[in-house]
Amino acid sequence: AGPNRGIGFAAFFHVGGGARVYRSDGCGTVLSIDDFGVVTVITGSTDLGTGSDTAIAQIVAEELGVPVQNVRVVNDDASIRPWDVGTHASRATFVAGNSALIAAKKAREVIVRAAAEALNTQPSDLVLEDGVIYSRQSPSKRIELDKVVRRIHFREGGSNLVFSAYYDPPTEMQDERWMGNLSAAYSFGAQAALVEVDPETGWLKVLKIVSVHDSGRILNPMAAEGQVHGGVAMGLGYAMYEEMVLDHGRVVNASLADYLLPTSLETPPIKVVFVETPDPAGPYGAKGIGETACIPTAAALANAVYDALGKRVKSLPIKPEKLR
Repeated sequence: AGPNRGIGFAAFFHVGGGARVYRSDGCGTVLSIDDFGVVTVITGSTDLGTGSDTAIAQIVAEELGVPVQNVRVVNDDASIRPWDVGTHASRATFVAGNSALIAAKKAREVIVRAAAEALNTQPSDLVLEDGVIYSRQSPSKRIELDKVVRRIHFREGGSNLVFSAYYDPPTEMQDERWMGNLSAAYSFGAQAALVEVDPETGWLKVLKIVSVHDSGRILNPMAAEGQVHGGVAMGLGYAMYEEMVLDHGRVVNASLADYLLPTSLETPPIKVVFVETPDPAGPYGAKGIGETACIPTAAALANAVYDALGKRVKSLPIKPEKLR
């Protein structure tokens, strides 16, 4: 008779503004600007391949009006970098981003004040853009950022342009009943799965995934889409392949030769949709997106199997023998 097709849906939410599982959920930043207008951001947050360094650079570049390539993010020297509780809970963009934004705002205030003095205008009249500071009322009145920095350095009573910030989200630890607002923002969305199931063999094939996310303002669409693709692939792994097999407490599939993971061949086409609702607590409205796509994948697949076969899947992974 051939395989049956089914469509399944699942909704989700996840912390998008840190998670106070420890007493601290904070992150520190030290920001400096040199004589050439190059910004160095020393952040406590570690980029584990998620692109958070790029997001931090974008946030600082936007606030200071400099090209993003003029922002250098440093996070690999534990002897100089400030405190951060860790890269987890989809918190890097939100928590480290807010910390970097606070430091950048401090720097902007000093720069604008010095530029206003140089241009003989009011700080509120100035625009910072592409490494240049100019008057909103008279755009021909302008000065380069590096010149402003040198004015601050090379004068009597001058100062370094070094600023520090620490951001700890306004959250609370959960109580003994697991009650409490442990995150400063929450990301949410829905996922749909189209599958094909052979009722005789139980063979399950995922044909397409549509993943819809509201993670606030998306600062870097390409990086965010990559996070969703990776999350869906991880979700496919625990939904269909990954299983720890024990024999009297001993793991018998302890190598990647036996512990199955999906490859690009098993990963279906993935359509990613972002519904952007800027969050007032996030840096430029952003929230976390790192883990959200993992959450609904298994549930969406299980519902798609039910739509195709009329059988409920109540344990993972979804093996063929469970569907025959």
